[in-house]
Amino acid sequence: MPDSPSVEAVQELLEKPFMDLVYEAQTVHRRHFRPGAVQVSSLLSVKTGGCPEDCGYCSQAARYHTGTERDGLMEVDQVLERARAAREAGATRFCLSAAWRGPKDKDLDQVVEMVSAVKGMGMETCATLGMLRDGQAERLAEAGLDYYNHNLDTSPDHYDEVISTRTYSDRLDTLQKVQEAGMNVCCGGILGLGEERPDRAGLIAQLAALEPQPQSVPINNLVPVPGTPMEDNEPVDVVEFIRTVAAARICLPTSYIRLAAGRLSMSEAEQALCFMAGANSIFYGEQLLTTPNPNENSDRALLDKLGMTIEEAAQDSRAESEV
Repeated sequence: MPDSPSVEAVQELLEKPFMDLVYEAQTVHRRHFRPGAVQVSSLLSVKTGGCPEDCGYCSQAARYHTGTERDGLMEVDQVLERARAAREAGATRFCLSAAWRGPKDKDLDQVVEMVSAVKGMGMETCATLGMLRDGQAERLAEAGLDYYNHNLDTSPDHYDEVISTRTYSDRLDTLQKVQEAGMNVCCGGILGLGEERPDRAGLIAQLAALEPQPQSVPINNLVPVPGTPMEDNEPVDVVEFIRTVAAARICLPTSYIRLAAGRLSMSEAEQALCFMAGANSIFYGEQLLTTPNPNENSDRALLDKLGMTIEEAAQDSRAESEV
């Protein structure tokens, strides 16, 4: 598979016999990562609700009546308390999320303080703050931010069915700013937005075409939220979800592939197949922004049952040839 496969090439992968596809994905995974090692991140919403965007899946959009309360930006001490708890539970990366179209400079001042303080605790840091203006990525990088998350959500062709308040080019522009500032990119998408298999192929092809490829790729399974335009969307078949994980692993061989939102609805066997298909990162904790997630104890029990381990430090799960 070339570094930047075409949409057609990715679709051919998705259409392979399931066992062949998963075997190929696991083979690629073992070339670049230690089998059985899982990177664990914890996610905190530091500013919830009131977002002016119209993402059709999002509980935090101000225009939808979802019951999500609008909260202001958290204080730094509150964030550090949550970061310490996440570290004690085994998380190695702490992710800060704010429901903004993009941060104002005065808000960024406080986020920069959060990043610096969490970094000082010995954890990797990640932030998702919306679109960045000139100079803002550099400020975050100087504060020690390791990763910036900005998802593409879906394929370029399906994007206009999901959101109209920002363009695909807007998203790519922010990713470019992040890369130019020297930070790692965390970028993935959501399955279940009404897309078809060609759109899933288009998303993976777009991610693989980024230079460099994203260091972290979250794959979300839509959790329909009452009050949003996508509240009645049909769930993606679990085998199709696992196929997408496998294709992402093959096309993004050195990226961490993270199981993100929607994991609570998956059985232990289905999650195990995702790991077999090349997923090697999860979000830890009972809540992801506004949607539920398995708790730490159930995750540890599952990983123990599978003979898998949580990596103790950043990059700990790289294969020897990658270290």
